[in-house]
Amino acid sequence: MKNLLCPSMMCADFSNLERDTVELDKAGTDIFHIDIMDGDFVPNFGMGLQDFELIRSVTEKPVDVHLMINNPLKYVGMFADMGADIIYIHPEADQQVTRTIDVIKSKGKKAGIALNPGTSVATVKELLSLVDYIMVMTVNPGFAGQSFLDFTVDKIEELVALSEEYDYKVMVDGAISPEKVKTLSKKGVTGFILGTSSLFGKEESYETILQNLR
Repeated sequence: MKNLLCPSMMCADFSNLERDTVELDKAGTDIFHIDIMDGDFVPNFGMGLQDFELIRSVTEKPVDVHLMINNPLKYVGMFADMGADIIYIHPEADQQVTRTIDVIKSKGKKAGIALNPGTSVATVKELLSLVDYIMVMTVNPGFAGQSFLDFTVDKIEELVALSEEYDYKVMVDGAISPEKVKTLSKKGVTGFILGTSSLFGKEESYETILQNLR
C-alpha cells in the first residue's frame, strides 16, 4: 500500500497560499490536510473558511478537514458541502459521535476520528468499524512545532494491528520528521501529516522532499 503524504496547510506560506497549494499538488501531494480550530477544544485558532475554499478551488486532490472543535456535528455538513473529502472529528469533543460519523457518511464523505495523545484505544473501540481513517495525534493538538510524544507509538502499533480486522487507514499527525516517516511506515502506518518537521520551511523543493519521503 502506498504511503499517503499529506501537507499540513497550517504550516504553509499564507502570503502565497495559492502558489504553495499548486506547487504541492504538482510535487505529488496525496491529501491536503486543513486544521480547523475553535479556540475552545484547543487553545488556538486554525485555518479559516476562506483558506479552505482557496485550497479546494485550486486542486483536484483529496482535501481533509481536521475539526479540532467542540460539537463538530454543527459543522460537518457545511464542510462536506464545501468539498471536503475526509472529515476528522475528535470523539473527546462530541457527545453523540456515532451520529456525527453517520452524518459524514450520509454526505458521501470518508469519516475519520482523531485521537489525542491521552485518549486510549479502549475508549474508541466501538467506533473502529464505523470509520475509514484513524489519525493518532503524536503531539498535543493545537500548535505546530512541538516535540513527538514517544508514548503514542504503543497506541499506533495497537491500532495498526486492529486495522486488519476493521479495515481503516492509520494516520499520524504531529512532529513527523523524515525519520518518523521511515520508522512508522515500517510499523504499518499508512498516512503522514507533514508540517515543519519534514516539509515546510526547507531549502529543498517540495517535489524533492516528497520524493525523498516516498
